[in-house]
Amino acid sequence: MVLLVDDSRVQRRILSALMDRWGYQVCEAQSGEEALGICREQHVDLVISDWMMPGMTGLEFCKAFRALNREGYGYFILLTSKSEIDEMVHGLQVGADDFLTKPVATAELRARLSSGERILKMQRELNEKNRIIRSALDEIQGLYDAVDRDLVQARKIQESLVPQEMMEFGENRVSFLIKPCGHVGGDLVGAFSPGKNRLAFYNIDVSGHGVTSALMTARLAGYLSGRFLEHNVAVERRFEKFFALRQPQDVARILNERLLSDSGVAEYFTMTFAIADLTNGQCRVLQAGHPHPMLQRRDGTINFVGGGGIPVGLIKDAPFEDFVVQLQPGDRLMFYSDGFTECTGKSGQMLEEAGLQKMVQALGERTGPEMLNDLFWMLQSDRNGLPLEDDVSATLFEYAGPEP
Repeated sequence: MVLLVDDSRVQRRILSALMDRWGYQVCEAQSGEEALGICREQHVDLVISDWMMPGMTGLEFCKAFRALNREGYGYFILLTSKSEIDEMVHGLQVGADDFLTKPVATAELRARLSSGERILKMQRELNEKNRIIRSALDEIQGLYDAVDRDLVQARKIQESLVPQEMMEFGENRVSFLIKPCGHVGGDLVGAFSPGKNRLAFYNIDVSGHGVTSALMTARLAGYLSGRFLEHNVAVERRFEKFFALRQPQDVARILNERLLSDSGVAEYFTMTFAIADLTNGQCRVLQAGHPHPMLQRRDGTINFVGGGGIPVGLIKDAPFEDFVVQLQPGDRLMFYSDGFTECTGKSGQMLEEAGLQKMVQALGERTGPEMLNDLFWMLQSDRNGLPLEDDVSATLFEYAGPEP
């Protein structure tokens, strides 16, 4: 609809008759105040308003028109006399789109109206595209929120795989740290015991990040369950009376076969897995592509042990070999993911084994979960609050001697 605003009835009639002939729906007002009232009640697409009118001028009406809370754009044409041409800049500043000089030429009026129609059409198309985009964004946001809720729940489920920070076996302790870099992570820690003075503990890092890695850790947690030993691939029932721990290299072979037998699984994982005889402190350790285990003696001396090894799930019939670490009461053995040693600090350099050794030595007499949490705090402090680039996890075994 076109709104024609002019205090001259004759001028309104002339212009209205022309626009009627061209097929426009025209509404008339004799003052800016009356026109403003019409605009509040009806949707007006295009306004032609005289500049000089008693009361509210065309310029003031234009400014008030732009201030209205309306849907869609309104094209505004000001009618001017030749003496007012110098003020057109001011008219543009308050919101006018175009100008017509009186007396109005028929051809020019039609051209100005056509120009306004093109702009309004483009504006409507743009509004429709924006509406579609907003709708799509709302839908995406809804999907994101749903995924986010699922990931929050998935994190709770994953945290339940490691229900406690520490497990005690007599005076011996196994402590855990696991800090995913996202909602869910691909690291797994744990320990289990099939009987007195026998203990297994491990640290696993699945390739990649996110949901796929998290699903793999859930699968591995089932394979190494401490609650349901009959389903644990690291133990075997003997004489139908008791469970015994398998050798670490045999555990790696079983897990390797299971992963490679599933054609839909492209992930692999690195692992450090150990079984400990608490009666004498002997640990058999398997390192499968995982960072070198850290051995800290009672006097504080630190060594990194192991020969590297091949990740699990990469090569069919891969050779896995374990090695022996002899612990004395007061010694401790720590497995950790490369989220520690490959973490970059504010200097831009990776922590590496030397940096990890310094951090552990700086913690002095701290033990158990306190030691691991402080270690992680030191790691984060050197990053100035930046988010993790990789999952961080650790398993700490502190040997005190045989169970009573």
